[in-house]
Amino acid sequence: MTLSVHDLVACYPGQARRALGGVTFEAPAGATLAIVGPSGAGKTTLLRIVAGLVRAQHGDVRLDGISLARLPPQERRAALVFQDDALLPAMTVRENLRFATSRASLRPVERDARIDAATAALHVPARALERHPGRLSGGERQRVAIARALLSDPRVLLLDEPLAHLDPSLRRSVRNEIAGVHQRFAGPVLYVTHDHEDALSVGDRLAVLIAGRVEDFGEPQRVYDSPGNLTVARFLGARPMNLFEHNGMVVGIRPERVRVAEGSLSGRIARRETTGADVFFDVETERGCIVARTPAGSDLRPGDEIALELPERWMRRFDRATGEARA
Repeated sequence: MTLSVHDLVACYPGQARRALGGVTFEAPAGATLAIVGPSGAGKTTLLRIVAGLVRAQHGDVRLDGISLARLPPQERRAALVFQDDALLPAMTVRENLRFATSRASLRPVERDARIDAATAALHVPARALERHPGRLSGGERQRVAIARALLSDPRVLLLDEPLAHLDPSLRRSVRNEIAGVHQRFAGPVLYVTHDHEDALSVGDRLAVLIAGRVEDFGEPQRVYDSPGNLTVARFLGARPMNLFEHNGMVVGIRPERVRVAEGSLSGRIARRETTGADVFFDVETERGCIVARTPAGSDLRPGDEIALELPERWMRRFDRATGEARA
């Protein structure tokens, strides 16, 4: 079951700028397509069009070749999980989940068995099922929201920044559950996020959406290591790709590929940033500021003179005029 999005165009009401400017991609069954981009890129608009909550001005959404354009939301069977878990606060967790399965022709005991299986698979504690959502942790509520979506028997699962309001330890835990969702769901998954780490770790495929356009699409590690253009090189990553001009082209290299304290490019450390596991150095060189990432433990400090090596195998070249990647 493949979800195909073709040339979607959508405009914000009362604004000339397009929310989506001709978005095209395919998301196959059994795979998660992570869609990463900054705020205002059109990510949520895209999910709402797929779900049938927003109408596109142009283009089509197809599931196994069949257009969804004329189908109302309830017939598309696209389950949408929001940033806010959107659980009904007056109901217990089990009652929320029973509501999700109410259209299925199941006896109560069968419905509860399905609920127990879904929540157990997502590591929702059994005791949590009889509580109201307000008494659950943020991570538990998001797991319940995903379970509710899966229990609605969807053909497509849409996740709209589901980790946005979780602290780092919970993000990691729930992210692992999302990465394993295809153990329980065989359809395509669209996972929208602004977080680069989430996108790279969860997605089987990665789409970089910026200002309503897909700037790059493919296997996540390829998109990260070899971005298709300068726009992606400047956006993707905890720190963007180092870029400098050389021989009429723009050359890029990731900070973690720069070797510190060896090589022929000399420079002076202007800034040191420690993140715990890593240290980032901003080094002023004849090629401009080069950012280098090294494991924690270095005793180098701002003002120190150091040498850098930029390994040729990790350099990427871009056309200076068009910004497109060069072979």
